[in-house]
Amino acid sequence: MDPFTIACVSIVVMLLLMAIGLPVAVAMIAVSAVGMYAAAGSGFMMTTFRTLPFATASSYTFAAIPMFVAMGVIAGASGIISDIYRSADMWLARVRGGLFMATTLASAGFGAINGSTIVGAALFTRIALPEMVKLGYDRAASAGCIAAAGTFAAMIPPSITMVLYGVLTNESIGQILIAGILPGLLTAAVYLVGIGIFVRIWPDWAPPSDRRFPLGQRIRSLSTVWPIAVIAFIVVGGIYSGLVSPSAAGAVGAVGALVVVLLMRRMTTQTLVQGMSEAATTTAVMFFIVIGGLAFSRLLLVTGFVGDILSGIETLALPAWVLFLALVAVYLVLGMLMDPISMMVMTVPIVHPIVTGLGYDPIWFAIIMVKLIELSCITPPVGLNLFVVAGAGKGLVTTQQVYKGVIPFVILELITLGLLIAFPQITLWLPQFMMG
Repeated sequence: MDPFTIACVSIVVMLLLMAIGLPVAVAMIAVSAVGMYAAAGSGFMMTTFRTLPFATASSYTFAAIPMFVAMGVIAGASGIISDIYRSADMWLARVRGGLFMATTLASAGFGAINGSTIVGAALFTRIALPEMVKLGYDRAASAGCIAAAGTFAAMIPPSITMVLYGVLTNESIGQILIAGILPGLLTAAVYLVGIGIFVRIWPDWAPPSDRRFPLGQRIRSLSTVWPIAVIAFIVVGGIYSGLVSPSAAGAVGAVGALVVVLLMRRMTTQTLVQGMSEAATTTAVMFFIVIGGLAFSRLLLVTGFVGDILSGIETLALPAWVLFLALVAVYLVLGMLMDPISMMVMTVPIVHPIVTGLGYDPIWFAIIMVKLIELSCITPPVGLNLFVVAGAGKGLVTTQQVYKGVIPFVILELITLGLLIAFPQITLWLPQFMMG
C-alpha cells in the first residue's frame, strides 16, 4: 500500500472508531501507531511514541492552558461573575430583552478572564437562567442565549482554543490572542443588535419590563466590575506590550485572579482546592487529545498526505475563494458532529498548510477557525455548550428547548463569520501594532 493510501485508510478507520464510541484520543493514537508502522516502519513509530508525549507535556507553551483554566475557575468561584451580571442587568432593566443583553455583556466580560466556553456556559446557566424564568422570559430562547454567549470565551483572549491552535500550527500565540479582541467585541455587538430585533419579531421571548433601579445604585454597581478589568488588563496588556509571553501571561493572570479574590475575601481553602483539581483534570484531558492529534499529524507528514492534497488542489485550478468557502462549509458540517477540541486537533494539521498555501494570512485564518469552533459549540446535535446548559439548568429547560432556542443565535454567529471573512482587517488591525 502506498503512503497516500495508508493516510486515507487511517482517516477512515479513525472516524469509524470514533463512531462506535472509542474516545477520540485513543482512536487517534491507535490509528497513528498502526499507520506509522505501515508507512515508515517500527523504528519511526517507536521513536515517535517515546518522545512525543514527553515533549508535548513538558512544553513551556502548554503552561498557558492550565493557568487560563485556573484563572477562569477562581474568578467564577469567587462570585465576580454574579457581580458583573447584576451590574449589566441594572443598566439594561428598562430594555425589553434586557436580561438577554446583560448575559451577552457579562459573558463578554467574563471571556476576558476565562478561556473555557464550558465554564462560562455552566456559570451563567446557574446565575441567569433562574432569573429569566422568574421574569417570564421564554425558556428556550433564554437557554439558547446563555449557550451561545458562553462561546465568547473562545474568541476573547485569553483563549485555550487559540493557544491550542498556535501550538498545532507553530503560529504566534500572542498575535492570535490579540487578533481575537476586535472579532470578540464585534460578536458581542452583533448579539446585542440581534437580540433587539428578535424580541420585536418574537414578543413572547421577553415580556415588557417595568423594573427600575435608581441611578446611584446603578453607578455603585460599576464598582464590582474592577476585578475583571484588572485581571484582563494584566493578561491582555502584558501580551500586547510584549512584556509577558502568552505562556507566562497565563500564570500571571491566575496569580492576579487569586490575589484579587483574596483581597475581596471571597476564596476559601475548599474552593481553591476544588478549582485547582478541576483545572488539572481539564488540562489532562486536553493534553491526551493533543498528543493524539500531534501523533496523527506526524502520520500525515510521513505519508506526504498534505503535499499530495495541495498538488491535487493546484491541478483543479479553482479560485482560492471557492476552495476556502468549501472548507468553511465542511467545518460547519463537522461542527454538528464532533466536539470542538477534537475537531480542531484532527483537522488543523491538514487544513492549515492548505489555507496558507492558497495565500491566506495565517493569523486571520486562525480567527476564522476559532469562530467555526464557536459555532461547533452550539450547533445541534453535538454542541457541548448545549449539553452543559441543559445539565446545569437542573430541570428548568430540556435539551430540545436548548436546541430550539439556540438557532437564532447560530444565525448571528454566521453573520459575524461573514463579516470577518469579508473584512480581514477587523482581525489583522491590532496585531500589527504589537510590541515585542
